[in-house]
Amino acid sequence: MNETNKQIILQKIKEYNRILLFRHIRIDGDCVGSTKGLKAIIKLTWPEKEVYIIDQEHSDYLSFLGPDDDSIPDEQYADALGIVLDTATPDRISNQKFSLCKELIKIDHHIPVVSYGDYTWVEEERSSTCEMIADFYHTFSDELKIDSTAATYLYTGMVTDSGRFRFRDVDGDTLRCAAVLLDVGVDTDRLFAHLYLESFEYLKFKAHIYQHMEITENGVAYIYIDRRMQETFNLTSETASASIGCLDSIKGSICWIAFIETADEKNSIRVRLRSRFMPINPVAEQYRGGGHACACGATVYSREEVSALLADADRAVKEYKETHEDWL
Repeated sequence: MNETNKQIILQKIKEYNRILLFRHIRIDGDCVGSTKGLKAIIKLTWPEKEVYIIDQEHSDYLSFLGPDDDSIPDEQYADALGIVLDTATPDRISNQKFSLCKELIKIDHHIPVVSYGDYTWVEEERSSTCEMIADFYHTFSDELKIDSTAATYLYTGMVTDSGRFRFRDVDGDTLRCAAVLLDVGVDTDRLFAHLYLESFEYLKFKAHIYQHMEITENGVAYIYIDRRMQETFNLTSETASASIGCLDSIKGSICWIAFIETADEKNSIRVRLRSRFMPINPVAEQYRGGGHACACGATVYSREEVSALLADADRAVKEYKETHEDWL
């Protein structure tokens, strides 16, 4: 079925002269890499086509990948093909003008929650949407063109969404797709320097996390990052959210959570949930969230909801540990 979907998507790309690419809010390496990578492949293969990525969100972390495109008049959406990448639900699409497009394609690797689009290609077992686009190129490599820049875009998303190829969704197909991109040419030294070098100030913030992190009775490690902490360490929403990675190596903890206060009008608290072995997305889904089985997000609106979510996560961990022997 997926081969048929890929063939339909290729045919639709061929049919349209104007193509608009969309991604999710709170951009990350996978949504940026997949949109930029697919755009580069289309433009290399069909230079005459108009291809736009219109997104007002900015990421200092990913700025080395270059800017997106300027806005276009709304009427130019009407005869365009829209392709939404790495976005499970339409409410999370950053540019809500996607609905103006003549036809819409969804390409995603998240657990399906809401069905949208005229054509869909969803593989929730894939480690990243960038892996899917790399596979799309490889499947039709006799027709499509790629260069080292496009390969770098896609490799960036594969590396970041797979935790440098450590997460459970990584399999042989993931590494074969990565090999295709590396054979095209990716400067991994430079890429990893952009992605993983940290400022002295951020290292001090990490030290603060290690001093203030807590753990529940059954082993849910967590950190609460309030607005004052963000101001003290001059954190962006992006760097604050990255703190989740500081909690991933605690022995006995198979679930870890970061709570990040936001400055929006609802005073929402962004929740990032991660787990090892056990699925944590059922907890996220109780709090306006979802995503992957072991990597997902949610939103709460009070300290009471923070406590409730932690209690639910703690119960889930307790139940898993009591019924499984394969956790460390």
